[in-house]
Amino acid sequence: MNERSQQRRPATFRLDDPGVVVTEADETGRVGRGTIQITPEPDPLALPVPVQTTLPARRGFPWGALFWSGLAGLTLLGTGLGVVRLIEDLFARSDSLGMVGLAFAFVTALALAVVIGREAFGLARLATIVKLHQRAAAVLANDDRKESRLIVHDLLKIAHQNPQLARARATLESHAGEIIDGADMIRLAERELMSPLDAEARRLVSSAAQKVSIVTAVSPRAAIDVLFVFVAALRLIRQLAYLYGGRPGALGMVRLLRQVIAHLAITGGMAASDSLVQQMLGHGIAAKLSQRLGEGVLNGLLTARLGLAAIDVTRPLPFAALPPPKLADLATDLLRRKDDEE
Repeated sequence: MNERSQQRRPATFRLDDPGVVVTEADETGRVGRGTIQITPEPDPLALPVPVQTTLPARRGFPWGALFWSGLAGLTLLGTGLGVVRLIEDLFARSDSLGMVGLAFAFVTALALAVVIGREAFGLARLATIVKLHQRAAAVLANDDRKESRLIVHDLLKIAHQNPQLARARATLESHAGEIIDGADMIRLAERELMSPLDAEARRLVSSAAQKVSIVTAVSPRAAIDVLFVFVAALRLIRQLAYLYGGRPGALGMVRLLRQVIAHLAITGGMAASDSLVQQMLGHGIAAKLSQRLGEGVLNGLLTARLGLAAIDVTRPLPFAALPPPKLADLATDLLRRKDDEE
């Protein structure tokens, strides 16, 4: 047994002794012969405390869900009993009135089932597009070749009902069997399928912004301005959703509107009003137009910003191979139209 492997005997020393060396726990340097090495232990109170970043799971019985479920059940039962009593009263008065009431009830039930089915289909279609966007972004990051083929297959199914994409679908299907990396396949699909749709989306956003600008400039009431801008924004979001393959119903529009507003909040869309004012001042709008026309142009630019956010939300693929539409380009088109009108 050598000298280094033997255990050191207990010894007394002073901390101010030159032969005492204090080192950290992770230091691996060698100390000289005859010196004493001291490694202080970490203080438990000084150790970092892990911070909980996720919300704690809710415990207990879901009373809120039980309340709404019970309220919905009572409402359905009350409505059903009311309809049954109405039909019974109609039959008590006359058989013909009872048959008419029964026919109306059947038509109402059938229409309700169709509406529920359409709403469910629209929500499922929107969820599919959102998942496609997320999957495509993941493939652009990890270059998964197999996943890219599955995404292209799903895109072709969504674009099958659009006759404008017939040539693009044929071109993309011809490249499906070639040896192409995953990220390159997503970029190829974006160039082939999204190019004509992006051009049409830009035209829709520009047209909506021009209409809002004109109507709000000549409208005598602020309430009319707010109502028209809200209706135009809903119509623009629905058109963009249909353009990119979505089929939103009433609930789907509510979900899309929430997603667009959330996107604007994340990207700071409404904070772009300062840049919009600078854009207007840069074109000399304040000196050329009246106050009402200037407000109309600003409302049109804000509508265009909302349309760009809707494109990001409803587009099944992220912008990778194609440049995203810029607000400055739409603002230039809008201001050029105003100059032509003047």
